[in-house]
Amino acid sequence: MDKKTVCVGMSGGVDSSVAAYLLKEQGYNVIGVTMQIWQDEDADQISEHGGCCGLSAVDDARRVAAQLEIPYYVMNFKEDFRKYVIDYFVDEYRNGRTPNPCIACNRYVKWESLLRRSLSIGGDYIATGHYARVEQLPNGRYTLHVAKGIEKDQTYALYNLTQDQLSKTLMPVGEYNKTQIRQIAADIGIQVANKPDSQDICFVLDGDYAGYLEREEGLKAVPGNFVDMNGKVLGTHKGIIHYTIGQRKGLGLAMGHPVFVVDIIPETNEVVIGENADTFSKELIADKTNFMSVEHPEDGMQVIGKIRYAHKGVPCRIYMLDDDRVRVVFDEPVRAATKGQAVVFYENDYIVGGGTIKEIIR
Repeated sequence: MDKKTVCVGMSGGVDSSVAAYLLKEQGYNVIGVTMQIWQDEDADQISEHGGCCGLSAVDDARRVAAQLEIPYYVMNFKEDFRKYVIDYFVDEYRNGRTPNPCIACNRYVKWESLLRRSLSIGGDYIATGHYARVEQLPNGRYTLHVAKGIEKDQTYALYNLTQDQLSKTLMPVGEYNKTQIRQIAADIGIQVANKPDSQDICFVLDGDYAGYLEREEGLKAVPGNFVDMNGKVLGTHKGIIHYTIGQRKGLGLAMGHPVFVVDIIPETNEVVIGENADTFSKELIADKTNFMSVEHPEDGMQVIGKIRYAHKGVPCRIYMLDDDRVRVVFDEPVRAATKGQAVVFYENDYIVGGGTIKEIIR
């Protein structure tokens, strides 16, 4: 049988480096690829903040590829990254939602763009260093199984991949935990064995999202009113891009007790404030759905729903609506479900599907 060729997205970190090594050991023809998505940067800053696709990442990935004796290329995806990640990021904040740029980047850049380019140069598969496992179910559909190293599982951020993308994807790191991956790297002498993990959003180096939006994207923060649940004005906020649902700190409101952001209304430029109990909801509507393990879920299907990356998940039922929307009814209220974030559904540690939270029903 002919050896298959796999293009490995190499970020210069330990996970993708070990992924390339494991696939070579399994007998694949391995090609290392780094996606150049962010060019206007300071290499020292990127190195310090752990950026995944910056200038320093290229240097590290190139050294690892040379050590593994595999071909290595840098592919420029700057335009795709601008269109599908940064522009989306800006638009979501402008409209009072909290985006998840990593999910957009995975779907449209790390998979769609990389897969298309990899196939054009003779690749059969793409691979990444994500902690997840691709599996084909008895019904013929591809889905993601949570990683064996559950503490590092990244399936939540990958729920939006298509069947075609999954059928051409390898994720060897999902069979290990982080400690094992670092040990493999140390055993084979890879220099990045102890490199810190990437943190936060790669193009916002200091973690100040509002500052980035104003400074780099010209999105002006317009002050408006804090209002209570009945519309009573409580004070003045700095601009809706500074806030997210569930936020308690940094509000600058002297209420005599902790209060929280309950809603953001871009049409009136208002930030709604309430008690902790007001941040809980039992239902939500999600749109832009994508399903993996099933083509169409049965009405009322029982699943586990996660409303953010670190959420442990809550049992819920899902009901399909028109226009690929889904109504999600949780068995117990969830805290700070946030418009713009993903809700991802699991069954027996496999992804059923997910969507973007559009409406919160309290």
